[in-house]
Amino acid sequence: MSSNTPQGQNPNQPGLVAGHAEYIKGAAESTIGAITGSHAWTTSGEQDKAHAKASLQAAAEHRDPAKAGYGKVEEIAGKFTGCEGMKHEGAASKRSE
Repeated sequence: MSSNTPQGQNPNQPGLVAGHAEYIKGAAESTIGAITGSHAWTTSGEQDKAHAKASLQAAAEHRDPAKAGYGKVEEIAGKFTGCEGMKHEGAASKRSE
């Protein structure tokens, strides 16, 4: 039986990709809420971003930038989305490349 889990990653640990996706989703929801004036969209987006930040912090605790990371792509995505953690983690893994 094959596994979709990357080698060396515990499937019960939070993932960076899932955390980034949730953060981007939350940022989009917040933007839609701000544009439309919908408090529900804004609140949902902010909750998604907060949960994503917690997941990303937990994932980063178990990550060695020398062995894992997305480097420049992650750093640029962090700048684009305003996620300081992504920028920091991307810069750390970029130095290890």
